[in-house]
Amino acid sequence: MRLIFFIAALCVTSDCLSQKKDTITVIGVGDIMMGSNYPTSSGLPPNEGADLLKEVAAILQSADVTMGNLEGVLLDEGGTAKTCRDPKVCYVFRSPVKYANNLAVAGFDVVSLANNHAGDFGDAGRKSSMKALDAAGIKHAGLTTTPYVIFEKNGVRYGFTAFAPNSGCLNLNDLPAARAIVQKLDSLADVVIVSFHGGAEGPQYQHVPRKDEMFYGENRGNVYRFAHTLIDAGADIIFGHGPHVTRAVEVYKNRFIAYSLGNFCTYGGINVSGVNGLAPIIKVYASPQGEFLKAHITSTYQTYRSVVQPDAEKQVLKRIQQLSREDFPESRIKIQDDGWVLPSTN
Repeated sequence: MRLIFFIAALCVTSDCLSQKKDTITVIGVGDIMMGSNYPTSSGLPPNEGADLLKEVAAILQSADVTMGNLEGVLLDEGGTAKTCRDPKVCYVFRSPVKYANNLAVAGFDVVSLANNHAGDFGDAGRKSSMKALDAAGIKHAGLTTTPYVIFEKNGVRYGFTAFAPNSGCLNLNDLPAARAIVQKLDSLADVVIVSFHGGAEGPQYQHVPRKDEMFYGENRGNVYRFAHTLIDAGADIIFGHGPHVTRAVEVYKNRFIAYSLGNFCTYGGINVSGVNGLAPIIKVYASPQGEFLKAHITSTYQTYRSVVQPDAEKQVLKRIQQLSREDFPESRIKIQDDGWVLPSTN
């Protein structure tokens, strides 16, 4: 009995009770825009948006860290709506502040604010979004004022940062600056997660071209070069957003990359017809140092002004299988029909 007590006491003093997990899990999803009260409240969902994520909340809550890309701002009133060079492709999104709680209840830990809608209502919108997320307990990064965030879950320290080719955001096309931020996070955190908003938009841009993508006169980045550069700098998991369709996944240097996670939860204002309405929930299993072990893809879909639904037909899984084979034949992974992404020696 004395020996047992001595061992237990030694364990406490050596801090072995707080040892890191053997495997960490990180979920990434695509664009989130929970309805807009601009220019009128007719663009808002019923029940204050509380039902939008109910069908998939159990999955979102199953990871150590769950992140997504928040499109638009969390703002009740005020601010100045942006204007665009081409009104035909100008969309402005403003969701009520209280909708941040919907994300917290669904299981989100962190969101990216690096995208072309984070500035829809100028600095007032940005500040309101950050305040609302802070109040809901959700971390955020990607604006020049908040370039990254470091937080701890279950004994593992995570660093998160995000990039976009838009004003007020960390610049997707400034690779030296992006590399420096990731190198800094790598020195401070166990696992570095990166989000980027890049690539051309629409069904005709489902492939990763490995070159700069120009869209409506804007350089949306070379997302292939960007992702590889940041993994070389110390990033462990990279989740892409921006094209509004899902793209391929890849494992590079034993680190996971999803090049676009599509439209995940977008209530009105964003086209969800056809492939635009298909999106994955990707759960990455990694070592506490960020090394890829496996991943799982859950297929979801949306229709116009509806909630996010699991897709029994697994349509987006089939798209990811095909796109990954075509775009990254050299990547040593196999994507099974049951959704598991596994290392492959072939």
